[in-house]
Parts: sequence; structure tokens; C-alpha cells
Amino acid sequence: MKKIFLTAIFASLFTTASYAQFTGGFEGPTAGSDNIMTVKQALDLSDNSRVVLKGRIINSLGDEKYTFTDGTAEVIIEIDDEDWGGRKVTPQDTIEIFGELDKEMFEPTKIEVDSFNIK
Repeated sequence: MKKIFLTAIFASLFTTASYAQFTGGFEGPTAGSDNIMTVKQALDLSDNSRVVLKGRIINSLGDEKYTFTDGTAEVIIEIDDEDWGGRKVTPQDTIEIFGELDKEMFEPTKIEVDSFNIK
């Protein structure tokens, strides 16, 4: 019985260590950070333009959509649920987003966020 119990504990520790090994990541300067633009500038770009913005999420619109601002303008951003990675962001947090401008006829312009960093 002790042998089965110890084997289960060892397997659990091994699985946890393996999981931790793949959930970490780099913390430091991000390539492209020097290309930060304002929301106002981004809104003037053409559809599918790549953008890097720094600002705050001020509210949730539901369905993975949020209002984002940097003080120059507001824009809708879309962050897929799986891209949150367990991170929590409040309206007081400054974040840096990397994404693509999505302009569609008859719909408000939005930014599809590929990734983000909490600053």
C-alpha cells in the first residue's frame, strides 16, 4: 500500500514539475515595444495593419470584447478567453497589446489582440 501511495505522489510531483516547465515565460523587454502608437493613430491605419498599443481596458462588452483606451481615443479590442492565461487585469492596470486592426463595413473598428503584457 505504501508503495502505491509513494508512486502516486511521485507521479503527481513529476506531472506538476513538467507542467511548470511549460507554463513559464520570458519576463523583460518585448520586441516591438518601441513601435507603440496611440489608439488615435491606429484607427487611421488600413484594415489588417499590425498595431502595438499601451493603455487600459476600461470595461467589458461581453463576448470576449472590451473597451480599450490610451487617453487619445477608445477602441474595441477582442481577447480570446484562452489568451488570458490566468492573468487578471483591472481598469487601473496598464497593458501593452499586440494585434491586428479589423475594419468591417457596418461594424465598429476593433483590434484583434494576439497577445498582451501587463506593465
